[in-house]
Amino acid sequence: MPLALMLHPREHHDMADLPDELAAELGVLSTHIVRHVQALPHISRAHVYRIGDGGAHLHIWFFARPEGQSQLYGSWLPVWDDLLPEYPAEVAEADAAIVADALVASLGGRRSAADESPTD
Repeated sequence: MPLALMLHPREHHDMADLPDELAAELGVLSTHIVRHVQALPHISRAHVYRIGDGGAHLHIWFFARPEGQSQLYGSWLPVWDDLLPEYPAEVAEADAAIVADALVASLGGRRSAADESPTD
């Protein structure tokens, strides 16, 4: 897939015990991430998943469905990832940086030093 992002709380929470304040922030962050992923010119849709059975720490995944690949509709998108051609790492890294910068611009905050490193 062109882009796979994960969002998780800094503190140890699962969905069922997420405090209301963090749950509200999760909704706003998720919505903004989807908007920014779908604004990429070669992305048709951002799919959002809560995956993590067996782990008690909340992880929300965002997968970008490439434009022009309607056969990837629905919940099977992550399964298709193993069958799709390799996506260029430099394009994926640039897309992730665009989404991170757009998220900071729309909600505030800052990117961490690790996010700005060309080796990450």
